[in-house]
Amino acid sequence: MAIKCVDLISENPLAWKKATRHPFLDECRSGTIKTNQFNTWLVQDYLFVIEFTRMAARLVTIAPVKHMDILLGGLSALKDELNWFREKATERSLNLTSARQESCELYCLFLNDLKEYTYAVQSVAFWAIELAYNQAWQLPGPMVQPYNEYADRWGNQAFTEYVKMLELQANEALIEIDPETEKQLKKVFLKIADFEKDFWQMAYLDNS
Repeated sequence: MAIKCVDLISENPLAWKKATRHPFLDECRSGTIKTNQFNTWLVQDYLFVIEFTRMAARLVTIAPVKHMDILLGGLSALKDELNWFREKATERSLNLTSARQESCELYCLFLNDLKEYTYAVQSVAFWAIELAYNQAWQLPGPMVQPYNEYADRWGNQAFTEYVKMLELQANEALIEIDPETEKQLKKVFLKIADFEKDFWQMAYLDNS
């Protein structure tokens, strides 16, 4: 039986929990996160999304034609998201040309390295990254202002449905993979879970 995306989560529950549950998110829910900590995370997330957009664009170039519509819709949403980040940065007087922290840098390099893998592996990676954000901003529960805006952006029902469509497409790509590709995608999934865990932690670095 072919492996499916959901199997990766069921086989690695602790790694996935660490990727999607973090004190940073709980502190956003309660409103106890320090402003400079949230700002640190927000700038790093913007820098990450730039590279994630490039990954999404590469994915379109190798995707089956029947998968392009969903992926192109995702690219359009990423364009809006980058503009939204710039608006938030203006509101918060943030410098979006800041250097990437180590965890962000390593994650971005990893995104670029994914181009060496098959479409099946890349599609699973793309789904996993989007799902991590979707679940992470839902699981803590309703958030107080101003963090409810961020939770709604990544935890809303429309985004949830988009992630489900990505999962269906990734599952289609997994139907006829060979054992070596299956090993690769399992390693990639675990790397993503670890990167996501470390990314939340960046909020607590370099905060004076």
